[in-house]
Amino acid sequence: MPYLPNEEALYPKLPLLAAIFVKYILLAGNTFYVINKNMTSYLSLSLCLILLFNVLVVDAFTGTYGINYGRLADNIPAPESVVTLLRANKIKNVRIYDADHSVLTAFKDSDIQIIIGLGKEFLKDISVNEDRAIEWVKINVQPYLPGTLIRGIAVGNEILGGEDTELWEVLVPAVKNVYNALDKLDLSHKIEVSSPHSEAVFENTYPPSAGVFKESILPYMLPLLNFSKQIGSPFYINAYPFLAYKSDPSHIDLNYALFEKSSGIYDAKTKLHYDNMFEAMIDAAYFALEKTGFEKMPVICSETGWASQGDENEAGANVKNARTYNNNLHKLLLKKKGTPHRPKMVMRAYVFALFNENQKSGPTSERNFGLFKADGSVAYKIGFRGLVPSSASKDFVLRGGFWSSQWFVALVSAVVLTQFLDL
Repeated sequence: MPYLPNEEALYPKLPLLAAIFVKYILLAGNTFYVINKNMTSYLSLSLCLILLFNVLVVDAFTGTYGINYGRLADNIPAPESVVTLLRANKIKNVRIYDADHSVLTAFKDSDIQIIIGLGKEFLKDISVNEDRAIEWVKINVQPYLPGTLIRGIAVGNEILGGEDTELWEVLVPAVKNVYNALDKLDLSHKIEVSSPHSEAVFENTYPPSAGVFKESILPYMLPLLNFSKQIGSPFYINAYPFLAYKSDPSHIDLNYALFEKSSGIYDAKTKLHYDNMFEAMIDAAYFALEKTGFEKMPVICSETGWASQGDENEAGANVKNARTYNNNLHKLLLKKKGTPHRPKMVMRAYVFALFNENQKSGPTSERNFGLFKADGSVAYKIGFRGLVPSSASKDFVLRGGFWSSQWFVALVSAVVLTQFLDL
């Protein structure tokens, strides 16, 4: 057992109770001890606590792996428990589809970077009223800074190419007003403004070098890309090999869609070979951007995933395929590599989704994209831990966040108080 000096020897200049606290927090937290018998000098209390929290705080998959935290459900864990879940699984990047205040409050001091959403219901109003944009930012962003790491605002989701063409016309003015609001509040250098797209913005994506935007989209896409370039925002695309496979299972190799061993595809124009559909989708977006003059704009996948359950006509929607896709995607992103066409541009993606959402409309698959079930247990095993054990994995973290919440503080306090009363 590592050597722990007595309290007086440990911190001769500190009150005895403080010395006891440091000693026993080290014992309660981990088998890591910052003090040993070979030390020639004493560490300060502040340094001890810094080292302690570096042990307890979960490191993150910085810059490559994130997750979409959708909440169209009435049975998922509270935001505070979600923070515990994310931190325990080293997930540092999160997207939500609104600016829910309970979520933003829960994420305070979590060290998790979050992109919030401005819903399509606000676009028309904000597009013609910059004061309304300023008001929205003052209510939904400013009060939570800097504790909550709000790093971006997604203005709408899959607007261009969607059914409501009126929203196409107001998207760019809304994006500009949101950015201008941030700028006037001295936040534009801290918070990115963007608008994620679906595959519906493309006329063609196969082979990747044929990637091109729809002519009907260009009058709205080009101004958005121009403004995004001015403010340094990337191009966000929701890329789902699952949806591509589901729409044409007789002509798409399932293994190719799942990152499994396959013959892949060969792009004769570029002489590039693609082992999986995900990278082909990302490169198709790069080629479309190049053809419109935005060859330097980075591409980030804002949504991707695979359904673990679906209707009879939803080919490939099952637990086995969902586990395979998400496990292989996770491994790929951790390699921090680029695509065949852009090998130096590290791929980054937000997986859809954190939970199965029982109130989503549409086919059964829409309610079964979660890596976790509604009770916080893992939907299938890909190396993550749930809030509670499940048949897929018995590795779990305590609901409520034992090592990152008041339970840990309570335990340490009890130990310290007991020791103090025995003095």
